[in-house]
Amino acid sequence: MIFDVKKFARKYAMIYTAVLAVLLIVPLVTYIFLLLQIDEAKVKLSLELQAKKIIASMQHYKSSDKVYHFPRFKEYRSALLDSSDKQIFSTLDFEPQSFISGYHKEENKYYYIYPLPQGYYFGASKLLVETVHTASKIYLFAFSVMIAIVIALFLFSWLLLRNFSAPFERLNRQLDNFIKDSMHEINTPLSIINLNADLFANKYGENKYLYRIKSASKTLATIYNDMDYLIKQGRVEHKKERMDMSAFIQKRVDYFQEVANLKHIDLQVSIEENIHYLCSGTKLQRIADNTISNAIKYSHDHSTVEIVLKSVDGGIVFEVKDHGVGIENTQKIFSRYYREDEAKGGFGIGLNIVKQIIDEEGITLHVDSSLGKGTTFTYTFLIK
Repeated sequence: MIFDVKKFARKYAMIYTAVLAVLLIVPLVTYIFLLLQIDEAKVKLSLELQAKKIIASMQHYKSSDKVYHFPRFKEYRSALLDSSDKQIFSTLDFEPQSFISGYHKEENKYYYIYPLPQGYYFGASKLLVETVHTASKIYLFAFSVMIAIVIALFLFSWLLLRNFSAPFERLNRQLDNFIKDSMHEINTPLSIINLNADLFANKYGENKYLYRIKSASKTLATIYNDMDYLIKQGRVEHKKERMDMSAFIQKRVDYFQEVANLKHIDLQVSIEENIHYLCSGTKLQRIADNTISNAIKYSHDHSTVEIVLKSVDGGIVFEVKDHGVGIENTQKIFSRYYREDEAKGGFGIGLNIVKQIIDEEGITLHVDSSLGKGTTFTYTFLIK
């Protein structure tokens, strides 16, 4: 039950980082998009300038010159095309897909097709200038900024939340220590009550007042054991052992017999013998105690509670059926602190513990309930 400040800070720092990162990255993406457009405009302008240089070079050529040396550039390639788009001269290393005048892009190749007047420039009708260009620097810049934003936001959020939650951690630790001390103080008088009740019964015999004392102490003991389980959860390893489940369930039924007698409830037991199962005795007791005690608590006086343990194909079925008030919402009953009938008392933690245990151990549970008629809890323990 200790408040884990590191886990809290890490969890919510990730959430806040994600939210703030989206808010900050959206304008960054817009900025990067504009940078890419500017970068592409620069490439187009450079291609147009190269085309004009080549045209100027061809204009300066005189027919008296025997040889024309076509301009060549390190970062640019070019070609002269006739009216049928066939190459008259070319330094290209690829086949263009389009020959329409203007700018074109194919993967990382940019090229510009400039129309030429007919009858000039060696019979060519088009000039094509091409270059290879990537926006890797812009993408690297964008990636670096995004990573820096995420890291900075996470560290800032984590430190802020950790410092913010520190007082709650101290308060939670104090509360946890108080609960531990209280549980320790409750255990001693509870044990004395149970011991002296048994001694009194042996000496003077049973009576209705003694039944009430024993019933109340066992109800209190069930709540105590639930609280003790919660406190130790995550700190104590509940070791598994091969248990005689038949004897164990019978023992728990006998334990609650006096509680049932107080309400004149008949516990009808059908337990198959020699059923063994590998499990934790502590966890199995929490399942059995909470289910049986709830069945008795919510049953009508002078009714019956049926308890069945039997083997089925591939597993074991533990079933508890009462004839009581029923459950209105069978899903909410597993929520911590939820109680449908607050007049019945309790803290609303028993079935929440049961739900945690069955989820951890792979035990299936089916709850069938009708208001005013009763409820049946059916657990299926799969044999592994």
